Amino acid sequence: MRLLLVEDDRRIARDVIALLEAQGHLVDHATDGEDAWFKGDVEDYAAVVLDLGLPGMDGLAVLKRWRENGRTMPVLVLSARGTWKERVEGIDAGADDYLPKPFEPEELAARLRALIRRSAGQGRPVLEIGDVALDPRAMRVSVKGVPRALSPQEFRLLDYLMLQAGRVVPPSELLEQLYGDEDSRETNTIEVLVGRLRKKLGVELISTRRGFGYTIERDDPAP
Repeated sequence: MRLLLVEDDRRIARDVIALLEAQGHLVDHATDGEDAWFKGDVEDYAAVVLDLGLPGMDGLAVLKRWRENGRTMPVLVLSARGTWKERVEGIDAGADDYLPKPFEPEELAARLRALIRRSAGQGRPVLEIGDVALDPRAMRVSVKGVPRALSPQEFRLLDYLMLQAGRVVPPSELLEQLYGDEDSRETNTIEVLVGRLRKKLGVELISTRRGFGYTIERDDPAP
């Protein structure tokens, strides 16, 4: 998943980025309100971690502008402001969750996983479709109970497609979620990655819709 961390404290940002990247996420970082607003307004992030105490435009103003512009990505607010009134203000402005500082990085990661699952309509912590099971916390994938060794890109691709089950995902969207702005993005990158993933899984799971993208069918098709 491609995430945005908005945090001006370099030490906190370094620790959070290291944890999230170790869990297979791609993390963009903004240190002030203007940069945060711009990134969140033009990029499609799976989720955002937003500090309220920012230089320039504060986090609450950033969040309000995102929501006014129709940006619907889940947002987890961080703040040293711990009173219940300030938490309510953040949630009323459009936050999906609120974590006061100081916090444990593992709790932040767990809350993010829950937000991403809920935004995709998934309630279970382990994603299971057909014979394939994916555990985002442990970064494990198994087929019929047998573990499969995937590269970080293959894992992120499968994770994203399973969360988006029932929807055709364009290659351009997958590129945005899997690769940073400085990474090479050849036109056939996703096609090659899907081919490797199919081979490693060894089951019919990912379908190609020519001219549209890739999809995984839901186990419980929507009516």
